[in-house]
Amino acid sequence: MTDVERGPGRAVDDSDLAEIDLGLLLALEALLRERNVTRAASRLNIGQPALSARLNRLRQVFADPLFVPAAAGRGVVPTTRAIELQAELAEVLGRLRRMVEGPAAFDPARDQRTFVVAIHENPAVTLAPGFVAQLTAMAPRTRLALVHPTPDIVDRLERGEIDVLVTGPDRTSGELMQRPLFEDSFLTAQRKGHPRGTGALDLDTFCASDHLLISADGGGFAGLVDDALGALGRVRRVAVSIQTYALAPVILAHSDCICTLPRRFLMRFAHELDLTPPPLVLPPARIVALWHPRNQEDAGHAWLRDRLYQAAAAT
Repeated sequence: MTDVERGPGRAVDDSDLAEIDLGLLLALEALLRERNVTRAASRLNIGQPALSARLNRLRQVFADPLFVPAAAGRGVVPTTRAIELQAELAEVLGRLRRMVEGPAAFDPARDQRTFVVAIHENPAVTLAPGFVAQLTAMAPRTRLALVHPTPDIVDRLERGEIDVLVTGPDRTSGELMQRPLFEDSFLTAQRKGHPRGTGALDLDTFCASDHLLISADGGGFAGLVDDALGALGRVRRVAVSIQTYALAPVILAHSDCICTLPRRFLMRFAHELDLTPPPLVLPPARIVALWHPRNQEDAGHAWLRDRLYQAAAAT
């Protein structure tokens, strides 16, 4: 503070704020609570002269006596200005205490937040049943939104619109935290009663067959299988391209197309489709969870991630 007294209405700059340390605010809080200098000093574990010195500084800062002797001669009475400061002071110190204490504990049985998980259809079919069952049973007041990843998914994670992204490692960003969820092998599916029969599938028959392909971006006619075939100098005919996994079992059940998809997905349709290993080596499908570093220590977010890990471990 300068030697010029700060009067009402004068703008406060950083030099003014620099004169207010946490000890002054705690002294003001103690005096407002105790209404007695001796008890307030004891509350702060300081001597009465030290508290009186802080009170003198507070009076300079706020240009107000703040406390006057009680009429009965014992204790102090807050001025109107001190009473006006009480609510704001409680809010400021409450925020500081919460900041120092760290993240609040997460109680899944009582929390009412909404979690948003961006996830592709394939891992959703594998993870969602167990994942959703855990959330509805353990956190009955929370809400869960499963949404399809969009091209700006990394930006949405950074903006806090998405809590977790479940995807393949090719979609990862170096700025995001990640953890593997599971790996999956591939199977080739065909309808029951397919004219080729149910024996092992050889490479010539595989390449000569009509194939169904799922193109996540829509309209594509080549993918992972075609890359593997190309390395062998072979090609296949992709007769039908679709954009959603949900259509694949329906189309396969009513056509002679075959389709190569992750094993965990196809096993859910083993009662209506014939499944066989593809006649070529394919790299495993790797699924990871990604989230923004700001959420790493959030108790609720950590709990959500644990539910994903448990759902993945159970598949």
